[in-house]
Amino acid sequence: MIDKLAQTEYPIEDLLRQRWSPLAFSDRMVEPEKLHSVLEAARWAASSFNEQPWSFIVATSDNQTEFERLVSVLAEANQDWARNAPILMLSVAKLHFERNGKQNRHAFHDVGAASATLAIQAAAVGLFIHQMAGFDVAKAQQIYSIPSGYEPVAAIALGYIGDPQTLSEKLLQREKALRTRKPLEEFVFSGSWNQTFPLT
Repeated sequence: MIDKLAQTEYPIEDLLRQRWSPLAFSDRMVEPEKLHSVLEAARWAASSFNEQPWSFIVATSDNQTEFERLVSVLAEANQDWARNAPILMLSVAKLHFERNGKQNRHAFHDVGAASATLAIQAAAVGLFIHQMAGFDVAKAQQIYSIPSGYEPVAAIALGYIGDPQTLSEKLLQREKALRTRKPLEEFVFSGSWNQTFPLT
């Protein structure tokens, strides 16, 4: 297993340091109670007006027909590695508020918050997720009959970490690459845009 523990400038919770997005997944099945746990964590994410505008379409590898349906909406480059994960999901955003029908411009933000909460709970129970922008939105809407007013946000692979040596050379280099992040000075501002917050 590759050690990808984040090297932070300031202390953060260990689960946040441990969370990363692997490409190599084991085919070991995820226990139902762990899957329920990560979905329950997503359920309790914060959202604008408590609208909870997220849905998750889930396919497990023990149901090959449903699993291949979800694989089919992934970009070809993602299919190569993601099909090794035992669970695939699509997150979906509800685009309008239930309470008044107006556009919810925070819907994608809130689905992201639910997915981040899911990721941290996954880390807490020894699992990993890898979220993907590379999938066919129109195809997902069609094959899952996603109605108007809802939009797929991301595809998600979930499972136990696998052997990186099973990856192609190109993917293995991605897997081994150092984790990097912008320094706080580049994105924490005060006073006006691009003016660095003094405490950073």
